Amino acid sequence: MSEKKIKNIFVNGAISPAFIADSIAKHATKTAIGGHSIFMGQIRRDEINGKFVAGIDYTAYEELALSQMDAIREEIFLKYPLNCMHVHHSLGMISAGEICLFVFTSSAHRKPAIEACNELVERIKAELPIWGKEIFEDDTHQWKENI
Repeated sequence: MSEKKIKNIFVNGAISPAFIADSIAKHATKTAIGGHSIFMGQIRRDEINGKFVAGIDYTAYEELALSQMDAIREEIFLKYPLNCMHVHHSLGMISAGEICLFVFTSSAHRKPAIEACNELVERIKAELPIWGKEIFEDDTHQWKENI
């Protein structure tokens, strides 16, 4: 019996608009799908104490995060009648304006896709060992809170 392969959700660097567009385009031939829900997390250029965020440097305890994401994936598929689920999270330095998280769910109807997507995003933020260090334009930094 072969071991189950755990999907790698991590991408080095920002998630490109072309990657997102290609992911969406690949679903055009899947005619059992009637609804998609997409969440894209984008780095904000927040002003904190008079300094502007230039980007976020993401790190993760990858092995644990992937194992936990696999368990979350299984739970979401049991809870919602999804056709597809795709999760991609950036690692490394992501500049303000770039996409760092892409969650894409599909189902026969819109409601399960929307609810599953929302739950996935909340659980990724709350449960996975992924950390972001805000890098300011003056090259100082601080650890970011997951809110």
